[in-house]
Amino acid sequence: MPRPRKRRLVADHPRADYFKPRGVPLADAEEAVLPVEGLEALRLADVEGLEQQEAAQHMGVSRPTFSRILAQARRVVSQALVNGWALRIEGGDYRLADRPMAGGRRGRGGAGMGKGRGMGRGMGKGGGRGGGQGRINRAADRGQEPGFSSED
Repeated sequence: MPRPRKRRLVADHPRADYFKPRGVPLADAEEAVLPVEGLEALRLADVEGLEQQEAAQHMGVSRPTFSRILAQARRVVSQALVNGWALRIEGGDYRLADRPMAGGRRGRGGAGMGKGRGMGRGMGKGGGRGGGQGRINRAADRGQEPGFSSED
């Protein structure tokens, strides 16, 4: 049995959790899903300009793990931008950094946990273990005809 996955520390909940291309009806929008820890990795590396080692310490993970989270986040965001897809920010294995665990211990459960709304697991290749963290929802996969119109 594999060891439990370590929750990543995230500074705060996302200010916005959905972005879509202008002029594309929501029902017709194809969608990519970015886990919350992926957004945090983008914030630390690209907005704050931290080196990967320092950013990894902020998230409570190793530098190689941070590198994988960042690479996957960049891939998901790039696919959404290049293909004109909507971007949903949700799920993942995280907890808020400024909120201690129930009972003052670190571990699973308790206040400030990022559990819920998908968890970022089981979506995409690898069942949420490694390369398939982000997920892409296509209109055709939801039984809808893809199309674009000028309506929002």
